[in-house]
Amino acid sequence: MSLKVKLIQYTPEPEKTIAAAAKLCYSAVGVDDIMEKLTEENTEKFLNMLMSYGHASPIEHVSFTFAVEGVSRSLTHQLVRHRIASYSQQSQRYVKLEQFEYIVPPAIEENEEAKILFIKAMKESQNSYDEIAKILKEKYICQGINDKMAEKKAIEDARYVFPNACETKVVFTMNARSLINFFHHRCCERAQWEIRELAKQMVYQVREVAPILFKKSGPSCVAGVCPEGSMSCGKVKEMRSLYLKK
Repeated sequence: MSLKVKLIQYTPEPEKTIAAAAKLCYSAVGVDDIMEKLTEENTEKFLNMLMSYGHASPIEHVSFTFAVEGVSRSLTHQLVRHRIASYSQQSQRYVKLEQFEYIVPPAIEENEEAKILFIKAMKESQNSYDEIAKILKEKYICQGINDKMAEKKAIEDARYVFPNACETKVVFTMNARSLINFFHHRCCERAQWEIRELAKQMVYQVREVAPILFKKSGPSCVAGVCPEGSMSCGKVKEMRSLYLKK
């Protein structure tokens, strides 16, 4: 199943909102006049000033919500480590997976021997899930539990056999400051391939609605030096070409 990323909602006029907050910080303007005279030129000026000062708190006033499918639970385990965010993920307790989708890593996809073993393991997981769910459901029905509740109780334990490759869907929201930090870490070549591709698609989409704010977003090396030291991928030029050209 292929990755799908969609920016489904965001703060209206995000850059103007941030510029208004910055204007309040650096001038004697009152709340009645805070949105006055915020032209495109002034907005860009305020945003560039914030970035040069390292004054990041005003950019927390805007947020972006993404809907994502075609990702593995291995990815979402990494995603939720970015704690300043809100997440809603498809539940395996309430959704019975009659035939679960799964993500095949490229290295496995390209190796026929590895791919055969991988697909076999996926089929065995599904078969085990089906059998365990059936056994447990019958047990609960015999205990006098109604059919619907018996199935729910059965699948919430049967799901333990599913692998990290299991496909999932998630909606999440981050403010712009958290998002930029997310890009620094997850667009990096040292991030795992799957979350790196997610982050790259997210960068391109937020730039459509906030091009000034995210113009230098991507791995840390896009706007500065690589923080990885001896573990650097050594591809600074390639990364800047990839992220700064959009």
